[in-house]
Amino acid sequence: MPNDHEHREARQQEILAILDARRVTSQTQLVELLRERGVVATQSSVSRDLRDLGVGWIGGRYARPVEREESDPGVAEVSQFLRGVKPAGPHLTVVFTMSGAAQAVGVAIDRAGWPELVGTMAGDDTVFVATASAGDQKRFIRRLDHFLQEG
Repeated sequence: MPNDHEHREARQQEILAILDARRVTSQTQLVELLRERGVVATQSSVSRDLRDLGVGWIGGRYARPVEREESDPGVAEVSQFLRGVKPAGPHLTVVFTMSGAAQAVGVAIDRAGWPELVGTMAGDDTVFVATASAGDQKRFIRRLDHFLQEG
C-alpha cells in the first residue's frame, strides 16, 4: 500500500500533467480536475503541492516553473507572455509583458546568462533591463525580438 509520500508524489505528477494540458485558473478547478483523474485532494493539499512544485501564478493562470534546459533557458518558456520591447535611453530597455508575468520573464532573462545584461527589475507587467552599453542594448533587443516574432 502506498505511503503518504508516494501519494503526494503521484498527486504532484498529476498536477504537472494537468498544467501542461490545460489552463487552470483556480485551486478549486485543479481539485476537480484531479478528482476526474481519480486523485482525491483537498484545496489545502493542492495549495501546498503548488508551492512545493514552484508553480507560479502568471497571466491569470497557474504555470509550471521555468526549466533550464534550452540554449536560452527559460526565455522560450515565457515568450508567450511577452508583449513588446522599447529602449529607454542607451542602457535601459523596457520589456512589456502580460499582467502578472513580469517576475517570471525577468527571472528567465536573468537566467539566460546573456553577456550583454547587467540586471533586471520587474514589476507587474514591465521588466526594466540594464545593459552596459548602447551596443549591448541593441543585441538584447534583437534577441528579444526573435522571441516576439515567434509568438
